[in-house]
Amino acid sequence: MAEADTIKPVAQTARPSVLSLNINSKSALYAAYMPLLRNGGIFIPTTRNYAMGDEVFMLLSLMDDPAKIPIAGTVVWITPVGAHNNKVQGIGVHFKSDESGTEARKRIEALLGGVMNSGRPTHTV
Repeated sequence: MAEADTIKPVAQTARPSVLSLNINSKSALYAAYMPLLRNGGIFIPTTRNYAMGDEVFMLLSLMDDPAKIPIAGTVVWITPVGAHNNKVQGIGVHFKSDESGTEARKRIEALLGGVMNSGRPTHTV
């Protein structure tokens, strides 16, 4: 048997994509936050192609806080280019139920406070 016959391909696992998002105002945070998701989530404007279920890792900066929040999540929403009502192209990412996802949700909801119940449109709904 030749040596080449004993080599088996190793399955490659795709590494999660890393995105950075800087949100500088409460109105931008309101438009991006996805409170209807169990663990919370955020809309990230991007022209990169993603599929539902893709794993992503993001570094989120909120307003004047210099610390970036590292969050892992899963793509659960896709707004394609040319979407109805001129919606911004991008993806909605559902936060993981780990410590970083829980911390991100708490910080975002604390910043938004009473604005969370507003009926204003967002990037997703």
